[in-house]
Amino acid sequence: MSNQTQLPQLFKSLSNSMAGELFFDDSSVHEAQKMVYATDASVYQEKPLAVAVPKTKADIEKLISFAGEQRLTLIPRAAGTSLAGQVVGNGIVVDISKYFNQIIEINAEEQYVRVQPGVIRDDLNVALKPFGLMFGPETSTANRAMIGGMIGNNSCGLHSIVWGDTRQNLIEVKGYLSNGQEVVFNTVTFEELAEKSQLNSLEGVIYKGISDLVNQPENIEAITNGYPKKTLTRRNTGYALDFLIPQEGKENFNMCELIAGSEGTLVFITEAKLKLLPLPPKQEALVCVHFNSLAESLLANIIILKHQPMASELVDKYIMDFTKGHPVYQYNRFFIEGEPEALLMVEFFAETKEELDLKTAALIADLKLAELGYAYPVVYGAQTKLAWDVRKAGLGLIRNLPGDEQPVNLIEDCAVAPEDLPAYVADLQVILDKYNLKASYYAHAGAGELHIEPMINLKTQAGKELFRTVLQETAVLVKKHQGSLSGEHGDGRLRGEFIKDVLGDKVYELLKEVKQLFDPIGVFNANKIVDTPPMNEFLRYEADKKVKPIQTIFDFSKNESILRLAEKCSGSGDCRKTQVSGGTMCPSYMATRQEKDTTRARANILRQFLTNDTGDNPFNHEEIKEVMDLCLSCKGCKSECPSSVDVAKMKAEFLQHYYDANGVPFRAKMIANFTKSQRLASMVPSLYNALVSNGFTSKLIKKVAGFATDRSLPKVGKTTLRSWKKKHDKRSSVPNASRKVYLFCDEFTNYNDVEIGITAIQLLEKLGYEVVIPNHVESGRTYLSKGLLRDAKLLANQNVTMLADLVKDEAPLLGVEPSALLTFRDEYPELVDANLVLKAKELAKNAMLIEEFLVKEVAAGRIDRGLFTEQQRLVKLHGHCYQKSLNALLPTQQILDLPVNYTVELIPSGCCGMAGSFGYEQEHYEVSMKVGELVLLPEVRKQPQDVIIAAAGTSCRHQIKDGTQRLAQHPVEILWNALK
Repeated sequence: MSNQTQLPQLFKSLSNSMAGELFFDDSSVHEAQKMVYATDASVYQEKPLAVAVPKTKADIEKLISFAGEQRLTLIPRAAGTSLAGQVVGNGIVVDISKYFNQIIEINAEEQYVRVQPGVIRDDLNVALKPFGLMFGPETSTANRAMIGGMIGNNSCGLHSIVWGDTRQNLIEVKGYLSNGQEVVFNTVTFEELAEKSQLNSLEGVIYKGISDLVNQPENIEAITNGYPKKTLTRRNTGYALDFLIPQEGKENFNMCELIAGSEGTLVFITEAKLKLLPLPPKQEALVCVHFNSLAESLLANIIILKHQPMASELVDKYIMDFTKGHPVYQYNRFFIEGEPEALLMVEFFAETKEELDLKTAALIADLKLAELGYAYPVVYGAQTKLAWDVRKAGLGLIRNLPGDEQPVNLIEDCAVAPEDLPAYVADLQVILDKYNLKASYYAHAGAGELHIEPMINLKTQAGKELFRTVLQETAVLVKKHQGSLSGEHGDGRLRGEFIKDVLGDKVYELLKEVKQLFDPIGVFNANKIVDTPPMNEFLRYEADKKVKPIQTIFDFSKNESILRLAEKCSGSGDCRKTQVSGGTMCPSYMATRQEKDTTRARANILRQFLTNDTGDNPFNHEEIKEVMDLCLSCKGCKSECPSSVDVAKMKAEFLQHYYDANGVPFRAKMIANFTKSQRLASMVPSLYNALVSNGFTSKLIKKVAGFATDRSLPKVGKTTLRSWKKKHDKRSSVPNASRKVYLFCDEFTNYNDVEIGITAIQLLEKLGYEVVIPNHVESGRTYLSKGLLRDAKLLANQNVTMLADLVKDEAPLLGVEPSALLTFRDEYPELVDANLVLKAKELAKNAMLIEEFLVKEVAAGRIDRGLFTEQQRLVKLHGHCYQKSLNALLPTQQILDLPVNYTVELIPSGCCGMAGSFGYEQEHYEVSMKVGELVLLPEVRKQPQDVIIAAAGTSCRHQIKDGTQRLAQHPVEILWNALK
């Protein structure tokens, strides 16, 4: 290795020569980057020497040259969802996900595509769909898994029993060898192989060495005897030498068969040519077979495979139970009947519904004949995605288990032939029972690979030792059943140590010879697959470490503590999906494509500091601030993260403690005290509005405040909503009101969106409701957004005290602005004093947006559709992030559909990018607009003028106006205008 004292200067020179980014020094910005790349989706953690984000092929060439000269290793990284520590190590992590993400060529006629390694599998298939084609391998992480990583791990996925693994669909790779030579590996004849073996280059050395290795009789015998039985398709232990040995009918040679599954240890891939498949038939059905035991499901799986399904996937009770009460997945349980111990989700495709029904009926009949299963619901069409999402979220869902005994990725990738699965699982259960271990079982029953995750406490020395023991004993079991130690997740630094126990000593030496041929000095991902360190070292947790209790303002007891909430992040990378896949999480990552701007990075850096800091204030670190900076507090993670890692809540807590140590910045105070400033402005509305509208004065205000000059400032109304309501009550009343409702007069509606507030009151009164604005204070949203939790807590206490005894089921609290009203349901119960918690929870039950209330009233028959116009209109609806996170968006869509000829279409947008004050702030303005430009703003621009743009959030409407010059309407305005 290079002289460590010289490295900083050498890294600096390298950085200056690169078009991309390099993080290497001890500044807080660089240290933050290295910390977030210290782990992946595995249990391992080791801070790299540096992180490189190459922008060009020339950057990669320079990195390879540098690593060779300095005897360092490059660790290629795509989405970082590896489960065996493949992208964790003490080298230079090279992240290709940001810039190497282009689709180079789609050849529909010959059915192939050329891509860079950072292309996401699901995004690729969106681009291929118009051609009637798709890339088959489909991991459960397919909406963020990248082609480079899929090649590295030889990913398989749900439908591998039909569509195959990545190796079977890989035609060609282009990349660099460890000496910097650019190379292309593809299919060659044996004559061409002989010619390439004569090349005077590293490429020639590799071809000759590999050809000699796989043709020696003693090697062929060792490989044939050591590798898994042929009926097992999930076979990814070591390097795939079993695909290269002479076989009957084999007419050519393709080094890609070896590259697939090599985990970035042999070649640095810059381009791949992939085989494409025709899109499957459109008719789709999922038979969800319910079982009273796991063993029963595995026996049924053998019968199921005779029916040639597209997939047969197991979901166990652990996963199903964690969907109960989950913000999103509780609504995906519609197909579950009773309390099954196990489900097999069996998928069929067909050209017609009739053909599909014949397939499902035949399967169900055979299972009933064998007396296997107790329920057989069939899910069709779009609903299959909801059901599949339960299975795909398994890895994250089981991380909701309380306590330090957590499911670990350890033996989850071991595979045997499907016919051996019942016996293998029975033998494995003996091992688990011996150590009193519980485990979760899920995934690829049809392919013979169950993700079995035992619950082990890796925070103790005993747990670390048990971690090793279980894998060691399971390796013996895998060998007994002629299985594979790794099916699709790879060996990495987790299973590499035990490869020789499964494949044999002779084969293991051959694997080391392969690495030596390709990479004699360890330039590419050293110490993975072969020569790995002990598998229970460099874990995320130091054994038996005492961690100081952390005092917080928010109550984190539901998650045990703020540290435990951060620890729930499995690293599965759900937060790395793009706008192409949809959803809200994570808007900053969607805009920047930087790992540090993911939900995962924020949870990881908090976990590291809260675990290891020994000072009085573990939050007082610039590195945390750097990683939290672009969090928009959209709360997408609270619902879309399977583990419900609520980073918005943790960011607010962090900011309060960081401010305790460093003081509250002027702008943060100003924004937090927004209500006070608007109260003053409302006393002289004309003057204030002139100042914020005038070009000169508004620029001056923005400069002083640190706001972007291109952002417009909010104006105040001619009056306040409270003042208008007092005068209105003197002038009119609602005769024979059917019901009283309380309106929460939030700070934004009271001062800025007064006309919307007036319209809301008029609409409710027109529909027969008495509207009362009770005594209350502001919501505290502005304080929460800037992390001033103690101030927000005081306001929450006051509001709960003032409203709890007033608001009832028959007299609910309604709100206009989602960010304010939904505070009652989200933050208040975990923010108020302990003696007010029960009242806060009761109040939360009866606090709802006006749209939610109106939908309930329509369902109860108290609102007549005949009151509304029959004119045809199209409404394009953008949902507020909090509505999406707290499942409050559907009622808005439903109520806008109340006028009989109104068609409501959801804009498939995530966050608008404004996020309260975020979009005003000078340093965040560019990212704010990038987020808006992902989906929302382009979609609004292309709508004809007669299309109504709907948005309940005040920030959302502001962003739409600034970004498109279109005025979006609040749902109450649309309904008011639709009245006859």
